[in-house]
Amino acid sequence: MLTTSSQGRSGAGGPQDERPAAITLSGVSVRYRMPTERINTLKEQVIRTITRRATGYREFWALRNITLRIEPGQSVALVGRNGAGKSTLLKVVARVVRPTAGRVVVRGSMAAMIELGAGFHPELTGRENIFLNGAMLGYSEQQMRRKFDSIVDFSELEAFIDSPLRTYSSGMQARLGFAVVAEVDPELLIVDEVLAVGDEAFQKKCTDRMRGFRRRGTTLLYVSHSLDHVHELCDEAVWIEEGRALFRGPAREVVTMFRESMEFDTSIAVTQKRQVVRMSR
Repeated sequence: MLTTSSQGRSGAGGPQDERPAAITLSGVSVRYRMPTERINTLKEQVIRTITRRATGYREFWALRNITLRIEPGQSVALVGRNGAGKSTLLKVVARVVRPTAGRVVVRGSMAAMIELGAGFHPELTGRENIFLNGAMLGYSEQQMRRKFDSIVDFSELEAFIDSPLRTYSSGMQARLGFAVVAEVDPELLIVDEVLAVGDEAFQKKCTDRMRGFRRRGTTLLYVSHSLDHVHELCDEAVWIEEGRALFRGPAREVVTMFRESMEFDTSIAVTQKRQVVRMSR
């Protein structure tokens, strides 16, 4: 998903601690209600509504009391296991998900790549989707015309640019989505795991472009399961576990701690599996 937000640029000059933070999260929590009963038909749902028969739900907390401050120009990664809450946190910052509790403040223009294919229209061509997403990012048609050739060149999709997006592979959609973001100059860039679907050469090109954003002072909030990319692209990392922020520190240090935790859990799982096999003999 490509989203944009603008609340005015942070003040330039002066010590960093006197400038407003690029991102401030205060006690942010996100709760989902998960149905415990399966409703198979619309008729059954209507009957339940009319008769006021309650449907059973259980609560699932995707985020729990997250407090985080990211300064302008910082590059911060979120690391954690699948389902830890990393993508939910990005969606909260990008205003795709509204928190159940807490406060979120984002200052500056923002571009976000969160979900592959979201924000694109499958029946529109690649060309038309470039202008559509440009409009979503706040650019006029004239501005996007000036950027168009560079976007197509970066995406390497010139031969397919007038084909409907539904004919694109997931990797081609990722190329097009990142190419649009690569040509804008946001103060805050949010990137989820969308680059994992690209080939190695395209991933390298995207990584180089993200380094360029960092050199220009763009604030980066990044999620990736490629831990090598995390400490290569980010100054700091936040370890998220079961919706909670466990630890924040230098990216290399947090990655090392997380890897050791994963290796420890794997060794326990292997030991338990061996014990089960011995008992079954």
